[in-house]
Amino acid sequence: MRERIGLYPGTFDPVTNGHLDVIGRAARLLDRLVVGVAINIGKGPLFPLEERAELVRAETDIIAARTGTVIEVRPFEGLLVSFAQEVGASMIVRGLRAVTDFDYEFQMAGMNRRLDSAIETVFLMASETNQFISSRFVKEIARLGGDISTFVPKLTLERTLARVRAPAKG
Repeated sequence: MRERIGLYPGTFDPVTNGHLDVIGRAARLLDRLVVGVAINIGKGPLFPLEERAELVRAETDIIAARTGTVIEVRPFEGLLVSFAQEVGASMIVRGLRAVTDFDYEFQMAGMNRRLDSAIETVFLMASETNQFISSRFVKEIARLGGDISTFVPKLTLERTLARVRAPAKG
């Protein structure tokens, strides 16, 4: 039987409990899950690429141990379908938080399907406790001094607070 390999892409800036919820659900469906950490300079990331990958790796090691699924964290840039082909993924996993995500994700899935019809896109709903969490909101709340402890795991919390509280360079 062929190994079921999935790709869950994102910027993970920072990784949230919502991301980890989707990763945990995807891990139960797959033999191997590649978490692709996108470079995406255009979003003005809080964390550099390698630190984002390190944080995702630290948090997903726990999920891999619990589920028995191999979870690999890899930075990438460029076309998502090309990266999926590179890692041998037959499935792209996308998390949905709310109906507002669906329109964009639906369009992206259609384009990806046209680029490679052998790669399926699977949508996983975040659990009801995580549906409203986004990295953008987490960063904004942290910058404004709010409590983000229920939105991100402990290591990410510590790193995010240290990053937003650090004096600006320049």
